[in-house]
Amino acid sequence: MKSPRKQLEERVSAALVQLLGEAGAAVDPLIRPTQDPRFGDFQSNVAMGLRKQLGGSPREVAARLIAALDVADLCAEPEIAGPGFLNFRILPSFLASQLEQIQGDDRLGAPLAEQPQRVVVDFSSPNLAKEMHVGHIRSTIIGDALARVLEFCGHDVLRLNHVGDWGTPFGMLIQSIRETRPEVLERPDDLRIDDLESFYVDAKRRFDSDPEFAVRARKAVVDLQAGDESALAVWRAFCRESLRHAHEIYERLQVRLTDRGESFYNPVLPGMVEELLQRGLAIESDGAICFFVGNWTNRDGKPLPLMVRKSDGGYNYDTTDLAGVRHRILQEKAVRIIYVTDIRQRQHFDMVFEGARAAGWAGDEVSLEHVGFGMVLGEDRRPFKTRDGGTVKLKALLDEAVTRSREFLEQNAERMAELTDEERTEIAWVVGHAAVKYADLSHNVSSDYIFAWDTMLALEGNTAAYMLYAVARTRSIGRKAGIAFEELPTDLPILVEHESEIGLAKTLLEFPGVVEQVAQQLRPHLLTDYMYALSRAFSTFYDRERGVRVVDVEDEAVRLSRLRLCDLTARTLKTSLSLLGIDCLEKM
Repeated sequence: MKSPRKQLEERVSAALVQLLGEAGAAVDPLIRPTQDPRFGDFQSNVAMGLRKQLGGSPREVAARLIAALDVADLCAEPEIAGPGFLNFRILPSFLASQLEQIQGDDRLGAPLAEQPQRVVVDFSSPNLAKEMHVGHIRSTIIGDALARVLEFCGHDVLRLNHVGDWGTPFGMLIQSIRETRPEVLERPDDLRIDDLESFYVDAKRRFDSDPEFAVRARKAVVDLQAGDESALAVWRAFCRESLRHAHEIYERLQVRLTDRGESFYNPVLPGMVEELLQRGLAIESDGAICFFVGNWTNRDGKPLPLMVRKSDGGYNYDTTDLAGVRHRILQEKAVRIIYVTDIRQRQHFDMVFEGARAAGWAGDEVSLEHVGFGMVLGEDRRPFKTRDGGTVKLKALLDEAVTRSREFLEQNAERMAELTDEERTEIAWVVGHAAVKYADLSHNVSSDYIFAWDTMLALEGNTAAYMLYAVARTRSIGRKAGIAFEELPTDLPILVEHESEIGLAKTLLEFPGVVEQVAQQLRPHLLTDYMYALSRAFSTFYDRERGVRVVDVEDEAVRLSRLRLCDLTARTLKTSLSLLGIDCLEKM
């Protein structure tokens, strides 16, 4: 089902075609929400720009548009305001009919994509040499939410975890394992490292302080690159152990990923570089092979290339990322590829995208997009660190989220008194993880955000706790009314009469449009903003002074209609939260 705004846009577009012929199909109807509800729900100033084509003043053009419009079932008679603005007020009867159509729809009116696409979302992507830390949280959470929304829209999504599993750091790790855990050489599958970070720090310390160890570590890199079976066996074991740590986090966050390391592309790198050379796209410069794309320059104003092979014959991120996008287009058949990384990598990916297009791998039908995110800051507005200035491990962060959630909820003793200890434990687990996710996703992706526990766990405002409470509250209304929402008939007449009912109905029907926006623009905060608006509209609806009676209203038809509005609110919030990877609670 299309949102009221979308349907209004289509009606205005049809009127424009009637007035302008085929040229009218290219005119944006410019339907926007009104800033002041006294002037209706939507407004358009399209008449202002049609003066030359249609002649007359903007008000006269607006009048001709109204005459050509067919919106009697959708809105009241459009009004002309000011120099030629068109104001539209959606009819309550139309809102009711639309809600009646979706009351039995699990998708709440959100349509599947007319042309499903093969989409690759590249996200999380930790280096396997270390445990996941707070720096990985944004890519993981944002990428998962975008993948969920695209999957909900019916697209075929490949969730790729482009892990760093190759290069110099692995030389020192392999050598460290050889010298400190020699049993691994005989039984590599038995490798277990409880504290991966400490192991890396110790190996790095030896590498920096012991020249002889550094020589042996560099030799281990050569062994690895040459395919030495002993080095490869240790490397595989270390990668497996690193991924075990990572997937413990992914399981907690309910994130699904397909691991594909940089090493996956290693066999094709020489051939890809040779192809670029033979086609004259790459050239040798100071012993390195460089691929010059676009007009990129360095700080000195000199041309900045993608370096696809270093002067020592090695490869780097430029090479593997080019190979990655090439594989995703030619082998995976993706027509939309989305990279979710730190915003500071934007130039790198813009250059890779230009390179893929210059090489002819990415045609006009392929969309290459970089979702760059800002930093996680502490309350001092500096990069988020532990108290002693160290990196915050992601596992420790999530553990603290659950602990703080339990402590915070225990402070609300009145609400928690009727719950069992098992229920409290479940609530703390769900709220803790939800708070971390929601706080991240409720901010504009490209902006930095401040990690503040009190704000994240608050039961008021645009927070996970507030949204989870709103869902639990609507479910409790059903229990008070002695009704299981799922057992209500799916053909109930919906009555939309009171101002608060009208406001809630309008907001409920925005859901399909919001999901479509997130899928197109890759901005999850549009969904959290919508959820907050919906929860506020529901609070007004259920408020005794500003809203209506629900459980104890005497007219049974009105009672059932209002209970259905409660149900639709709960289902919309629950579906929205699921698109963000957040579970809901029946009680809270």
